[in-house]
Amino acid sequence: QVKLVESGGREVQTGESLRLSCVASGRDADSCAMAWFRQTPGKAREFVAAISQSGGTTDYGDFVGGRFTISRDFAKNTVYLEMSSLKPEDTAVYVCAAVVSPIGSFYYGEGSYDFWGQGTQVTVSS
Repeated sequence: QVKLVESGGREVQTGESLRLSCVASGRDADSCAMAWFRQTPGKAREFVAAISQSGGTTDYGDFVGGRFTISRDFAKNTVYLEMSSLKPEDTAVYVCAAVVSPIGSFYYGEGSYDFWGQGTQVTVSS
């Protein structure tokens, strides 16, 4: 089992930056690929970014356009999502996900992830 707790979401202005954190705990936390998804009312959950168990491989949703960076700190069992040049359309609940996986792997589909956090709200005002 893996428990995920997100933090860092708040209201910001268009163009500002924000860093989200996801702390993972549990026996398998070090063996997981990690990802961020986001959700807005009435829309399907959207893939934002993922990072492999080793931290050596990452990828992003098409909408990111170089604005976000995912990273992980193994000493703190934490995955970060650094977001810059935020837009009003980035407003959403950002949710952290994890799945035990091979070292270099990660996944794009939400169905591939077994563990989920509660989410943190990001609001970007124009």
